[in-house]
Amino acid sequence: MESITKTAQTWLTDFFDADTKKEIQQLIENDPEELKERFYKDLEFGTGGMRGVMGVGTNRINKYTLGKNTQGLSNYLKKTYTDNDIKVVIAYDCRHNSKTLAKTVADVFSANGIRVYLFSDLRTTPELSFAVKHLGCHAGIVLTASHNPPEYNGYKVYWADGGQIVPPQDGEIISEINALSFEDIKFDKDESLIHLIDEEVDEAFFDASVSNGNFNAKGKDDFKIVFTSLHGTSITAIPEVLKRAGYNNVTIIEEQAVPNGDFPTVESPNPEEPEALKMAIEKAEEIGADMVVGTDPDSDRLGIAVRNLEGNIELLNGNQTMVLMTKFLLDQYKQKGFKGNEFIATTIVSTPMMEQMAKAYGVEFKTALTGFKWIGKMIKDFPSSTFIGGGEESFGYMVGDFVRDKDAVTSTLLACEIAASAKANGSSFYKDLIDAYVQFGFYKEKLISLTKKGMSGAEEIKQMLIDFKENPVESVQGSKLLWIEDYNTSTAKNVQTGEKKPINIPKSNVLIYETEDGTRIAARPSGTEPKVKFYISTNAKLDKAADYYSVNSQLETKIEGILSELNL
Repeated sequence: MESITKTAQTWLTDFFDADTKKEIQQLIENDPEELKERFYKDLEFGTGGMRGVMGVGTNRINKYTLGKNTQGLSNYLKKTYTDNDIKVVIAYDCRHNSKTLAKTVADVFSANGIRVYLFSDLRTTPELSFAVKHLGCHAGIVLTASHNPPEYNGYKVYWADGGQIVPPQDGEIISEINALSFEDIKFDKDESLIHLIDEEVDEAFFDASVSNGNFNAKGKDDFKIVFTSLHGTSITAIPEVLKRAGYNNVTIIEEQAVPNGDFPTVESPNPEEPEALKMAIEKAEEIGADMVVGTDPDSDRLGIAVRNLEGNIELLNGNQTMVLMTKFLLDQYKQKGFKGNEFIATTIVSTPMMEQMAKAYGVEFKTALTGFKWIGKMIKDFPSSTFIGGGEESFGYMVGDFVRDKDAVTSTLLACEIAASAKANGSSFYKDLIDAYVQFGFYKEKLISLTKKGMSGAEEIKQMLIDFKENPVESVQGSKLLWIEDYNTSTAKNVQTGEKKPINIPKSNVLIYETEDGTRIAARPSGTEPKVKFYISTNAKLDKAADYYSVNSQLETKIEGILSELNL
């Protein structure tokens, strides 16, 4: 505790503003536990950049922690691009303090002689990714905490290709940041280097989104959509993109259309949670809509609900939407004729069905760690290959490579194209998904997410992963364990034969069991939230669409059995 207090006292110098100093003094005198939570560590970059609770302290998002990030990044940019007029672009979402913090970040860049393009108002994360390349910038920043609770904010860094920073750059940038003290931050802005941007980038992004997501589907006039932005940024883009692509029958949930960092109408602004889309689904039932789309605050994730075989609106999971979007794109490429250099991609905790489809279409399949930065890196690493599309189970998808992060704007349009086309052909999004199960195998997934907050929670998560590794199960629902994939040691081991295979992707704290029947169970701590996540994937053969409900019921029973066996 003494070292924590000493760290906190370094924030009482004249460099820090009066309000910060006053708050820290009160914590030192009156609330040692809260002081500990705020200063026991520095906020770190995770799979989605830096994300944390706002407030004073080294373990909080504030002008000083973000200022230090920005100073370190400025130093790195100047070392990397010695002869250039360095340019960065900054966007921010609907969260509390996002606009103020974005201006602080812009000020620090400008104080370092770096030219800044700052969006004049909130914009989506995919538009920021697009803007980096469109404006010829060397880096980009978006201030967002995605779908985290209202007290959070965050800071994601993008490089010149429009993708998030990846190794070795992220480590080099972190080293620059860690070499600084807070007093090294230059807050002395140069307003002449800060340029506000808006419509000129919007227009280019909307055009690119429509050209990548619009496949001239039939039946658009007869297709009813209910859309909600869940108080986030997508209201600035999705209605306009849908309109330009010919969708005129779009009902917007007005109560959720106003950006608001409190997210007053939802428990969580996360389209993965059925509760978040409740208002939109009720409206869809009321007006007889075909599809519901909801996006998270920074508009990189989308939740889709469609009519099932009974005609009721059902929320699909990220694996289901990813599978059908990818199949649709593969069919479009197949019609034109594959050139032999195409690939699709997903993450190690997403559905194995993606690999089965890649085999069936004869395209390359690439898999990556969780986080879209790794899929963006694939595009950069294989410039002669063509990225068709790809996603991850956590409701993110990317169409082509004009944006280098998950993109709910273009993906929403693509989902509408698939569903409108299916309806015009006497089918539906849901029926097409079942047909895909018949064709490639029926894969059913389940995610269990356990929240463990604070310092003690971090220790608990660490121990759970150790137990999962050191005390593996022998079988899962009667199917013997075959492989243990340990991404920390980059080794996959066949527990039956002792055979070992290298895993050729970066190290990560992930462990995956695979059984003889293809059941997969993955465990990983979240990189951006105090959570440990368990991903279950089961599969079965589906001979015909008419058997869907009985086979689905069998797989649901199997998943419940797995959860019981693992005490989850």
